[in-house]
Amino acid sequence: MLTVNQLVEEFSFEVLAGHVGLDKEITEYSLKRPSAELAGYLKHLTPKRIQIYGRTELGLLQQYDISTRRAKISQVMISEVPCVIITRNLTLPLDFIELASERKIPLLTTHRSATQLFYLLIRYLINQLAPSTIANGVLVDIYGVGVLITGESGIGKSEAALELIKNGHLLVADDIVRVRRVDEERLLGTAPARIRHLLELRGLGILDVTTLFGAGSVRDEKVIQFIVHLEEWQPNKIYDRLGIDPSKTREILGISIPEITVPVRPGRNLATIIEVAVMQNRTQSAKSKTHLRLRDM
Repeated sequence: MLTVNQLVEEFSFEVLAGHVGLDKEITEYSLKRPSAELAGYLKHLTPKRIQIYGRTELGLLQQYDISTRRAKISQVMISEVPCVIITRNLTLPLDFIELASERKIPLLTTHRSATQLFYLLIRYLINQLAPSTIANGVLVDIYGVGVLITGESGIGKSEAALELIKNGHLLVADDIVRVRRVDEERLLGTAPARIRHLLELRGLGILDVTTLFGAGSVRDEKVIQFIVHLEEWQPNKIYDRLGIDPSKTREILGISIPEITVPVRPGRNLATIIEVAVMQNRTQSAKSKTHLRLRDM
């Protein structure tokens, strides 16, 4: 749950009024500049959105007499509004502070312009409010491709990741991967803060990857583009000898990600196999995109 108070701490907003409403929950990442509503067009008022007031909105209000201005603000600043943010530390009519206090709406101010604020807030809110889940596995950036390595506990995921890091690839998360759906096509994977940049290996314990391999061996987040599932070699199972099946995918948060199963048995170099699988998948994806472009011409 994201609250107004978290927003205040993240962006160092000053709270002018409505302190009792700082625990209000923010549920929408879209923002609202209520110019049309202040002019009297209330059909599309969206009270669950954060309201942003800049020079345009405050300039519009200055055209009204005191009673009309208060009535206009009162129609827009209703109790469902999570908070109101004033840009450029602009001077406010007293009506704002009174209504914010009465209706328990946090009234915040910032030195930033409306354009700057929109850019920063929307990016932050999308990340915070995006649908999310937890995946068990290791997320590694291999040749620029976000690869989620999954499999049963003890199958060798972290050992393969260690070898990949030694080969120059980047660790994103080990064991627990927080996955967020940031738009209709992309899943962004990160590590929980408490285990970020750490890798656990049986027999060695928890390793700090940045200490062992340098800051250039890790990254904080990566879009998940490919899944490699490790499983114990089963003698009676028929494994694919024809390469990666483009139709095999795994769905996470409604998005299908290409997946390959790699059997594990002694003597196999998993890191090398994963690297080649990533290169092969990347080549197939490039060919597929080229084919689609040619077909559409």
